[in-house]
Amino acid sequence: MRSPLDTAPVCLLQRAVLAQLTILAPGLLGGSVARAAHARGVARRIVLWARRPEVRLKLREQPWCDAVADTPEEAVHGAQLVVIAAPVDRIVPLTQQIAAHLDAGAVVTDVGSVKGEIARLGHAALVGRAHFVGSHPMAGSEKTGWEHASASLFEHRTCFVTPLEQTDPQAVVTIANFWCDLGGEPVTVSPDRHDEIVAHISHLPQVLASTLCGFLAHKDPSWRNHAGGGLRDTTRIGASDPKLWRTILEQNHDEVLRALRQFEDELHAFKTALANRDYVDVVARLERGKAYRDQFRPLP
Repeated sequence: MRSPLDTAPVCLLQRAVLAQLTILAPGLLGGSVARAAHARGVARRIVLWARRPEVRLKLREQPWCDAVADTPEEAVHGAQLVVIAAPVDRIVPLTQQIAAHLDAGAVVTDVGSVKGEIARLGHAALVGRAHFVGSHPMAGSEKTGWEHASASLFEHRTCFVTPLEQTDPQAVVTIANFWCDLGGEPVTVSPDRHDEIVAHISHLPQVLASTLCGFLAHKDPSWRNHAGGGLRDTTRIGASDPKLWRTILEQNHDEVLRALRQFEDELHAFKTALANRDYVDVVARLERGKAYRDQFRPLP
């Protein structure tokens, strides 16, 4: 039998509407899942659960959800698909909490930006009853909270789908098509490969933006008032929630350290070329960086 990692997911043009989609702990991403699913008719019924009672009260007023449950166990009853949108350190505990209350054959996914441990422990929690397929949409903002959710957040964005080799292939297809239905572009990789990739293209940029802001904080405070587009663009994600990023860096600790060591080597080489007035090398490094940036896929 072929591994689900052997083939990339294919988005079906004709797909069945979910009877019930449940989203646990909706913040920016979970709220956007709900709004996109509502706008695109992905599910006949959308059920939410949030940890804080005051948030549940506000969510009940939103037109893009049909019901708000008081407990995770209640929320997943009857769901074909469950999306766990909690911080990465809460995904596995929530999966374990709802395991016995899922309908047989239900599929559970998440939106966490670290996948290795989550994929393995999530699968172990549900094996024999339901299916866990990790996923991670490369979409977001320095803003947090469901109030900032958008139905268009996932459009033309890569959505990693990260099954294990033992994951049920049909469950993988279900999750891939779900992200297609929300406007995303799914890509299947192993959980560990995912963590290596995002350590370089997501977690390292966050660390660099935050540490650049931390470095500049030691300089004359008035300098920030003169910041142009370059500094603003480079440091936008420096405004992200530090507590959220602590959990991400804890869970992807080894891969982020490897990326940082490699980046330090690159920065040291640039510093050496500049110190030696080797402007041919300096320009070559700047040109290499420009060429990489110029080849980014344009966003709509």
